[in-house]
Amino acid sequence: MATATLTPGAGAKPAEDAIPLRRILAFMAMVFGMFMAILDIQIVSASLAEIQAGLSASSDEIAWVQTAYLIAEVIMIPLSGYLSRALSTRLFFSIAAAGFTIASVLCAQANSINEMILWRAVQGFIGGGMIPGVFAAAFTIFPPSKRPIVSPLIGLVATLAPTIGPTVGGYLSNAFSWHWLFLVNVVPGIAVTIAAWTLIDFDKPDHSLIKRFDWLGLAAMAAFLGSLEYVLEEGTRLDWFQSHEILFFTVVMVVGAVLFFWRALTRDDPLVDLYAFRNRNFAFGSLFSFTMGIGLYGLTYLYPVYLGRIRGYDALMIGETMFVTGLCMFFTAPFAGRLSARLDPRIMMMIGFSGFALGTWLASGITSDWDFYELLWPQILRGCSLMLCMVPINNIALGSLPPQQLKNASGLYNLTRNLGGAVGLAIINTMLNTRTDLHITRLHEMVVAGRQVAEEALANTAQRFGDFGDAAQQMALALLNQRVHKQALVMAFGDVFLGLTMIFGSLVLLSLFLRKPPKPAGGGGGGGH
Repeated sequence: MATATLTPGAGAKPAEDAIPLRRILAFMAMVFGMFMAILDIQIVSASLAEIQAGLSASSDEIAWVQTAYLIAEVIMIPLSGYLSRALSTRLFFSIAAAGFTIASVLCAQANSINEMILWRAVQGFIGGGMIPGVFAAAFTIFPPSKRPIVSPLIGLVATLAPTIGPTVGGYLSNAFSWHWLFLVNVVPGIAVTIAAWTLIDFDKPDHSLIKRFDWLGLAAMAAFLGSLEYVLEEGTRLDWFQSHEILFFTVVMVVGAVLFFWRALTRDDPLVDLYAFRNRNFAFGSLFSFTMGIGLYGLTYLYPVYLGRIRGYDALMIGETMFVTGLCMFFTAPFAGRLSARLDPRIMMMIGFSGFALGTWLASGITSDWDFYELLWPQILRGCSLMLCMVPINNIALGSLPPQQLKNASGLYNLTRNLGGAVGLAIINTMLNTRTDLHITRLHEMVVAGRQVAEEALANTAQRFGDFGDAAQQMALALLNQRVHKQALVMAFGDVFLGLTMIFGSLVLLSLFLRKPPKPAGGGGGGGH
């Protein structure tokens, strides 16, 4: 029933274009559920300090509020396709929405850091099930002629949620308390659960899949993806392979990966069907999605770190500064949709990647004085380019797959974006640390005793502390050292932006290797190949 709209007869365009209102409302409910699940990552990250103070947690412990959510989510996302086929989209999505809402309440009621970490893991695992279902539904229930409308919508939600997260999180924690970072999910979560249960009718369950559930495959996947996420999240903080924990989880990751791929490639009904990667456009689309994850989550992390550590902004000020990107994405989405119906998606992607590369190249000239207006154009280019990239990437990756592959494939596709974000953050943090150390060494060579410029700067600074007597020289040295460290960090930010420029510049060339996908308009062109 759900797949009939994808493969109509030659003269069936009017019937194909007629989407029942019930399905449109069901899809909108699913989109909002996905929005909540993705938003919850960044909405909390902006206000971790408030949660840390509220639960009397250490800086090491509070990091697990994010890590637990991400590890659990990354395990559920590829698993969701199998569970959705086994239980039906209606039952699975309703359970996911209800579970996410209950877990949000439990997070808000947490009295200790251990409780918070437990409920965040539950929230991430259950909430992760809502994300791939939206992509699968979009390409199953809507005909190709509707993709210029549907694809920008899901692209906007998938990229806007993490972008505006710091703004929403900063506002809620400032205006109310950190508890509202979770309580804000309750009313929408109940509404999405009721709407999903009442309206979704896309498919029927296949209960035989439950009997054949691959528990060993699940354990292997959890070990592989969970350990991978942990290593990427904690590697920089623990100094990578100098840490016994990182070494241990790397071994677990490798063993889990070998076992997972063996089960996935040898079973008739694996938890995750990897054969979708045989489709060249899906494979390239997933690669682009991975790289978009680096740009999306990497820059959503980089700008707040710069504004917080260099400019001294609080969460609300950071959110207000970064709101430009979300605004640009919102206004670019309908334009990107119309453009996708008229322009070769490969050309559209190349324009988007070029815009992204230009934005990060402009940002590579960053100084410690940069503020809202200096960051304005890099953010505008980032917001517009994200939408120009996401719409054709979604269409290229999922638009040429047969309907029976969509549920599994959408899980894999979303997983690549999340893993791209995790890999990107690990690279960015490592690069920030190593380049900062390098620049500190070089700057120290410029301000060593005996250099006239350094001696003059030290003497001028010491005069400002003249009232402190003998301590003036020591205070001047400390201030000069602080300035050196600050400038070294700013220079490291410039290096990271330049690295991102090279990544997105290379994607412009990689776009040339894609096959041109079928046009997303007309009677029967977009079903599958």
